[in-house]
This record gives sequence, C-alpha cells and structure tokens, in this order.
Amino acid sequence: MDLCVTIKGVSFLLQAGLGILANALVLLAYAHILLTEAQLQPVDAILCHLAFADLLLLLTRGVPQTMTVFGMKNLLDDAGCKVVIYTYRIARALSVCITCMLSVFQAVTVAPAAGPLLSRLKARLPRLLVPTFAALWFINMAVCIAAPFFSVAPRNGTVPPFTLNLGFCHVDFRDNLSYVINGVAVSVRDFAFVGVMLGSSGYILVLLHRHSRKVRGIRRSQGASMETRAAKTVVMLVVLYTVFFGIDNVIWIYMLTVAQVPPVVADMRVFFSSCYASLSPFLIISSNKKVKARMVCATSEQERQAEDNKPSDVKS
Repeated sequence: MDLCVTIKGVSFLLQAGLGILANALVLLAYAHILLTEAQLQPVDAILCHLAFADLLLLLTRGVPQTMTVFGMKNLLDDAGCKVVIYTYRIARALSVCITCMLSVFQAVTVAPAAGPLLSRLKARLPRLLVPTFAALWFINMAVCIAAPFFSVAPRNGTVPPFTLNLGFCHVDFRDNLSYVINGVAVSVRDFAFVGVMLGSSGYILVLLHRHSRKVRGIRRSQGASMETRAAKTVVMLVVLYTVFFGIDNVIWIYMLTVAQVPPVVADMRVFFSSCYASLSPFLIISSNKKVKARMVCATSEQERQAEDNKPSDVKS
C-alpha cells in the first residue's frame, strides 16, 4: 500500500475511532448522571445532545470514509447512500446548531438580570430546551431533504462534473447552478450560526472579564466558579468549531469554483470538517467535573473488580 494512502487511512481511522469512543463515553457518563440524579442540568442536556450529533456525524462520514481509504469498494447501494448522506447532513447541521444554542444559552445564563424580561427568560430557559431540540431536528430534517435526491452509489469509477466524490458515494448535482446553489445555501446557514456563536462568546468573555475584576481578591462562591467554568467551556467549544469551520469553508469555497474536485482536496475537507466532532468530546471530558468523575469512578470500579477476581495465593 502506498505510504500516502497509509498515512491518510491511519489519520481517518484515528479520527473516527477516537471520536466515536470519546462521544460514546460522554453519552454513557450523562446516562449514568441521569439515572443517579433523575435529571440533567440544562447545559449538560445540551452537551449530551451535541455528543449524540457528533457521534452520528462520525458514524455516517468518518467510518465509511475510513473503509474507502483502505480499499473497500461497493460499500453502499443507491438506497444506502441516500440514507447515509441524509443522516450525515442532518448530524452536521445539528452540530453547528447545538453549538450555537449552547453559546446563546450560556450568554443568557451569565448575563446580569437587567430587567423583568431577561429575568423571565432566564426562568423559562430550562423549559425551552425540549421544544428547541425538537424544532432543530424537524427544521434540519426538512432543510436537508434534498440531499437523498442527489446521492447515488459510484458508477464504474467515473466522476461526472459538478459531483462531490465522497469515495463511498457520489453527490451528483447535475449542473453548475444546482452545485453552486447548494454550496452557497450551506455556507450562508453555517456563517449565520457561527456569527451568532461568536457574538454570544464575545459577550460571555466581556462578562467574565468584568466578573474577574470585581471578585479579584475576594473568595469566589462554589456557584460562581461552576458558572464561570461552564462559560469557559462553551467559549472553548466555539473557538474550536470556528477554527475548523474556517478551514473547512476555505476548502469548500475552492471546491465551488471547479467542476472536477481533486480527490486530495475532497479528503482534506472531510478530515477537517470532522475534526470538531472528534475533538469536542475530549474538551467536554477534560472540563466537565461530572463527566470526569463518572469515568474515574467507572475505572476505579473496574480496578477493584479485577483485584477481587485475582486468585489468592495459597500457601503450601
């Protein structure tokens, strides 16, 4: 196997494998929290939903991409391509929407109650989570409904013009107009959400700076430290998404300018567009004490059980 292909395959394998494992661990940790505490805090519920969307994204894009790089062909037929591409589009849209939702939620949470309207909004925020999740699912399912109509299994190794070659599937837009309209629509949606994310995160940073100046030299309460830690996690997630979003869209804009996209460019976009989904759970694990505590507890329990199962030495 060619060295470049091997490096590419190992890169996709590590990205998909570690990302799927980390997102699954986050979901299991939150499931344990839900079972022991009966409910999740609003921020935890949003992070749990984000981990699910990222897990779905990696399963529908990272796994088949990795299998294709290592030479596996004819993975999916036309129907399979339509299901996988549609699910991937929904998962990708949910990832950006939920990250945006998280930043807005945290900005409203840390904002000082300047009037009765904001106070009522803060009180209603937890009750708005489920309707917001449902709305995001339905809206993105409707917006992405066109994806299955353009998705087909590869045909005889040829790639028609204005076709996104994913390796395991082709997304054939038939003509330049459909190709450009799809690309512009996706980019406008993503830029809009990223703009809201950056605005919310900027506001959070301003509030955190003011707060640090006010409490300098004063012992912080437990509640304040937890709120500050959650806000910093949200800002780091937004920065992480924005970095990979920028790289992804630079490549995407280039792809819109050519009729035949080079395979190496398509692979680069797939890799960078999946980086957020594979890295964000590690940020959640490292910054969320509840999730980290569940994992430490599970590891300690396994070590204890292993010690108990060891056969005791029998003296002769």
